[in-house]
Amino acid sequence: MYEQELKRVRVDDVIVQTIVSLINLAGRRAGLAPGAEDERDLDQVKQAIEAVRALLPQVEGVLGPDLPKIRDAVSQLQMAYAQAAGGPPQPQEPAAEEPPKPEGPGPAQSSGKLWVPGQ
Repeated sequence: MYEQELKRVRVDDVIVQTIVSLINLAGRRAGLAPGAEDERDLDQVKQAIEAVRALLPQVEGVLGPDLPKIRDAVSQLQMAYAQAAGGPPQPQEPAAEEPPKPEGPGPAQSSGKLWVPGQ
């Protein structure tokens, strides 16, 4: 009987089932499921998110209309993880200053060889 089942199962099916299981488990470990607040484990959530992100490209073509639902679920898990981790915000690099704009026409325009609309 097991052999018959193996003949019918495709690798795509196993990957999709694994992705769905990881998303469901990560939701519980993120404390999103009712009554699962005491199951919170952010390391497990992060590991599940990374595993789903690694597996998803393998089955994107077979998911069809379910692909946006899976991506949405992963996005929600990422948001929940970020909120629960609640670490201090990462310092942002200072914005690069714009170079000063030259006053007057540039060399190409002052040579008379550059066409400027309206001039």
